[in-house]
Amino acid sequence: MEIELDKIDRKILDLLQNDATLSLNDLAEAVNLTTTPCWKRLKKLEEAGVIQKRVALLNPEKLGLSFTAFVLVKTSDHSHEWYRQFVSTACEFPEVMEFYRMAGEYDYMLKVLVKDMHCFDRFYKKLVNSVAGLSNVTSTFAMEPLKYTTALPISSEGSQ
Repeated sequence: MEIELDKIDRKILDLLQNDATLSLNDLAEAVNLTTTPCWKRLKKLEEAGVIQKRVALLNPEKLGLSFTAFVLVKTSDHSHEWYRQFVSTACEFPEVMEFYRMAGEYDYMLKVLVKDMHCFDRFYKKLVNSVAGLSNVTSTFAMEPLKYTTALPISSEGSQ
């Protein structure tokens, strides 16, 4: 459920998603509030689930994780039990960075991040051997990241 956000809430969110280390004082100053009302707004945004958590974003290449694959999956089994098992299994792989149920030609898409092709091959074999009922699994590989952001497209005027 979408909650109503005013211009100050949106500014707070925009500032935090670009730098979650901002102090309460700096955040309050940036939105022209004193610390107490700013803190109350933060608490309200956290309690409403708008702010899910605050994390550190790591550079994957500095950690030797520069091979990105998109794995597209088709299944002939669309039962709820199969779905639950597949989702549970796929989510257990730490290499799976994102995972979607899709509309269109493929049923599911996984974004997988590993060190190299050898590591991807090992992941791929574990995935296809872990889940019965996969009718088609195909992969495509990113050659160069052109844009990556975790910042949601919010603005002080509201997103349209």
